[in-house]
Amino acid sequence: MALLAPALLAGVAGAQTTGPSSGSPLAGNPSVPALESERSRRLDELFSRLKDASDPRIARVIDREISLILARSGSDTVDLLMARAAQAFQRQDHDLSLSLLDAVVDLYPDYVEGWSRRATIYFARKEYGRAVADIEQVLRREPRHYGALAGLGMILQQLGDERQALVVFRKALEINPHLERIPEVIRRLQPKVDGTAL
Repeated sequence: MALLAPALLAGVAGAQTTGPSSGSPLAGNPSVPALESERSRRLDELFSRLKDASDPRIARVIDREISLILARSGSDTVDLLMARAAQAFQRQDHDLSLSLLDAVVDLYPDYVEGWSRRATIYFARKEYGRAVADIEQVLRREPRHYGALAGLGMILQQLGDERQALVVFRKALEINPHLERIPEVIRRLQPKVDGTAL
């Protein structure tokens, strides 16, 4: 964790909120450049609308659409593995879920949600170093992934790094001002951080 967090947090603090930094599910497939371009354009539009949305109901609709786009792998095999991993996770069979997600990230390393789901399982198992490593992979591919940023903030809180947690939560809220519970977490952390020496 100590080796991963500083570089990752530096990237979060300076990350731009427009456009993915790397590949996506369809990246590297020369037969679908138009689909990839349309996907990127649509995500840019949705993230912009989400940030500017004044109605929480509209924000929830946009949030769902972003989630659906990010969930699309472009591969029937990956979709099947993801579905089985989700079922295993619901049964609390974390070992099986991790094995399936290992296969997903091996087969499709540019698929953001493979890394994101695996990070969630590592978090549930309190394997925070591994969760952070997977979140780093998510944010390299999609720095606007506010769910991954919120997860990173929770891990930092668990590890007692409230100052960096506050930075990350603020970044997540900047991308999606409609995140539930995060504003309250920020309000609780702010006085603690203000009283902490640099």
